Amino acid sequence: MDIINKNTNIDLLSNDLTPDLYNLYKKSPYLAIDTEAMGLIHGRDRLCLVQICNEFKRTSFIKIELNTSSSPHLKALFEDEKITKIFHFARFDVAALKCNLGINTKNIFCTKIASKLARTYTNKHGLKDLINELLGIELDKSAQSSDWGSNEYLTKDQLDYAANDVRYLIEAMHKLKVILERENRYKLAQKCFKTISVHAELDIQQFSNIFEH
Repeated sequence: MDIINKNTNIDLLSNDLTPDLYNLYKKSPYLAIDTEAMGLIHGRDRLCLVQICNEFKRTSFIKIELNTSSSPHLKALFEDEKITKIFHFARFDVAALKCNLGINTKNIFCTKIASKLARTYTNKHGLKDLINELLGIELDKSAQSSDWGSNEYLTKDQLDYAANDVRYLIEAMHKLKVILERENRYKLAQKCFKTISVHAELDIQQFSNIFEH
């Protein structure tokens, strides 16, 4: 759990939050969260990195080392129902956290689901397009395909990419919520968010398209 590397705005930790950072983050009403893994198949491709950012853009990366199966501070934080956890495509991240660390994430807001319900005038709901339209910020996604499980320190490009995946989610959430409430779709979005843990569990158990005819 020691800090193993430090960037100007980023704490890079091993396996879990420090007690001080846990106490800092649990005071936040919102936390932006993302994960990086070795691939997209739960159970085969291990979780390698968890990114957390609060409303003040304090950002911490937790590098999940090989054979790590629990992160007690992360578990307590992500299962705290008082804090809204914001993801983009929460279904993947929630499944990765449960499959690898036994975390049952509570109180979820997914900006991808929110975008699909709010921005019905477009079919572009990726994070890059969403942040560009809502906040006027162009994200660099060039480091998206990386070896996140390497034993080496993360590169500057990886750090910048991973930070961008959480840095703007809280602002995007607020803007999406305005549109959803204006269009009378926020309650529907909340119902969708409550099903994410079920979809994540189905993904872990490799059930696909179960709701199709």
